[in-house]
Amino acid sequence: MTVETGDLPTVPAPEPPGSADAWYAPDVRAQYELYPGVVATVRERRGAAGSEFRYETREPSLGAAGERAVGAVANRFDAGQHRRPLTRAGAVERADDGFEPKYERAIDRLIDATPALRRRVDYHTLREFRLLGRVTPLALDDRVEVADVTGEDGRVVVHTSDFAPAVTDVPVNALYVGRVASERLRTYEVSFEGFAVEVAVYRDRLLGDDRFATKYAVREPPLLPGDEELIAECKERVWETTATEVVEDRAAFVRERARRFLARRLTARDTRAWVDATGYRVRSALAEYDLAVPPVDSRYAPDRLADLVYYVLRDYVGQGVLTIPLRDSHLEDVEANRVGERVKVVPRSGLGAEGRVPTNLAFDSEAAFVNVVTQLAALDGTELNASNPSAKVNVDLDGVPDTIRCAVALPVISTDGPHLSVRKQSADPHTPVDLVNSGTLPTELVTLLWQLYEHRGVVLFSGATGAGKTTLMNAHTPFIPFDARPVSIDEGSREVVLPHETGISLTTRDHENEFKRVTMADLMTETNYLNPDIEVIAEVNTPASFETFGESLNTGHGVLGTTHADDVDALVNRVIEQGLPPYLLGEIDLVVFPHNADGDRYVGEAIEIGPAGAFDDCTGANGVIEKDGTAIGWNGVFDRDPSGEFAFAYDHPELGDATRRLDHRVFHGIAARTDRTVEAVEAEFHRKHRYVRYLVREGVTDIEETFDFLADLRTDEAATVERVRRETAARASDERGGTRSPGSAAGTAPDSGSEVHRSE
Repeated sequence: MTVETGDLPTVPAPEPPGSADAWYAPDVRAQYELYPGVVATVRERRGAAGSEFRYETREPSLGAAGERAVGAVANRFDAGQHRRPLTRAGAVERADDGFEPKYERAIDRLIDATPALRRRVDYHTLREFRLLGRVTPLALDDRVEVADVTGEDGRVVVHTSDFAPAVTDVPVNALYVGRVASERLRTYEVSFEGFAVEVAVYRDRLLGDDRFATKYAVREPPLLPGDEELIAECKERVWETTATEVVEDRAAFVRERARRFLARRLTARDTRAWVDATGYRVRSALAEYDLAVPPVDSRYAPDRLADLVYYVLRDYVGQGVLTIPLRDSHLEDVEANRVGERVKVVPRSGLGAEGRVPTNLAFDSEAAFVNVVTQLAALDGTELNASNPSAKVNVDLDGVPDTIRCAVALPVISTDGPHLSVRKQSADPHTPVDLVNSGTLPTELVTLLWQLYEHRGVVLFSGATGAGKTTLMNAHTPFIPFDARPVSIDEGSREVVLPHETGISLTTRDHENEFKRVTMADLMTETNYLNPDIEVIAEVNTPASFETFGESLNTGHGVLGTTHADDVDALVNRVIEQGLPPYLLGEIDLVVFPHNADGDRYVGEAIEIGPAGAFDDCTGANGVIEKDGTAIGWNGVFDRDPSGEFAFAYDHPELGDATRRLDHRVFHGIAARTDRTVEAVEAEFHRKHRYVRYLVREGVTDIEETFDFLADLRTDEAATVERVRRETAARASDERGGTRSPGSAAGTAPDSGSEVHRSE
């Protein structure tokens, strides 16, 4: 196509690909470079069925000389360990980093090429041995948002930021195709016996491959062919080892014998291995002086022995494939349902994943699964056998601060092998400030719980498993006065966090002595002798625990507990069905209902319970529940609407408009318990609310720091407020002068008004 200008023909001005006037590439809609030398082109082709997009990539060409050079490098690299990146971000980082120095030196000595050819050889070698093979260009293209492997013609279909769908030339069964659009969410390391094992949490954007989008991968050391047999032989040899003295450190015992055995096998398994090992060491020494090509085969690399020892320790000292998940503080639950199926985990909030997430771990044999299940049960003193095939145990693992609860079962009662479910209670409990910052509950509810915890109130946290009942209960235990004596009762007491020197935990352990079992009644008798101020009964779910809960209500002590009921109707029905006298429900000051919706945990509502008719004059949410001829009344104190806004039922100017006063039972109960007027309790509420808001402003998220501040307030409120004011004024002065002290935070002291009030 030309344009006549006088007597001389001219060519139209260049147009970018995709322009309607691009005469030289009418079907090109986009063309861009995704990596030096790698170009992506999107074309639109029209056919009988309409138009479609084609996604093509062009990589650096090699030619005959380049092919020979890549072949020479491949002969040296084939025996190495080549761990592929899991995500697009990992592929981009590895492509940018290139080869490690020893690989670079090896390539320098293996090939002699021009700089241009060397760049092309480097790319193809990196692609084949360090990246994702033929699907590498797709992973390097940040415009590819989703990949689809359900195409009818057997080709991968991609959705880019501008064109979709676009058919590629990559077959759906290509290696590593599932990683081309993976998004990295988090990477970190988990420690086990001196080893730092990398963990990656990532999200696949691949249609038609896996029902789960988010994945959890444990990046254990890679193994070479024959390593599994070598590890099995080593474990058998360690198992048969006779100890001549008492073994105080089992990990050190296993490590020392495994290293000794594996070192011999690696260097003297046969004559060829000895020659290769000697050659490896000689070549390494010569390479230090640039007299030989550096060895890249990792068969005799120094860290290979450590990798093999890791697997022996993992199976003999750890818990097999569950070793890292059980020690990962970012996880809340670990579940293994059957042999050959992926282990599932439930991450804690902040990891970027919600709900259950599959891992790259699985038990490949029933024997290995049974060993782990029986081992976990034995750690708590329970023996699993045909007559006792399942158990609920609490486990303390060396070096793991979390409290671990396990439900384990042998294949006697479970199809396709054993099953195991682990719930991990964090050793670093949340504080009220953590919960307020995460939108779990408002400061007003924190203040009300403070009053009830301090004045021996009765609070029940009720909700489904995993809703955060124990988290809520533990977060507010610093509000129990430092000189009070809290006593936790039953197996759930292991999950209770008491920062008090005066606290104590009592548990039933039925398996300790089959002739004399410790019962809940025994614990109640023991508790009465301990003269408690607050009794904590976590997991009020069994008939025995409900009976204990009722007896505790009759004692007049403060009571904190958790139970399973999603709403007030379910709670009343369950309490009555478990035989708790209905009149005792009136002793409960507050019931808090936490919810868990799509990984978002929050308090949905809080209510007070009383006799029928006790809340008839309330204008807000209230009602009556009838069960077996018994009528129980309830009144809403706090709720959360679908938009996430909290509504606290108190008509005070500082708290905004409300529909009813919170003076029907809660404040009256505290007033009667402390021999004060309701007005004095209300004044205390407002004063404490100011302190809660101060803690939120200052970001006090350490449980010990919170406990210390509350203890200081109780010791001398006026002096504590004055100290805070001085510290706040000093920080403000430093900031104005530009000399803010390290670690200080801007904020204001508790706004307790013109007069400092001491605690009544």
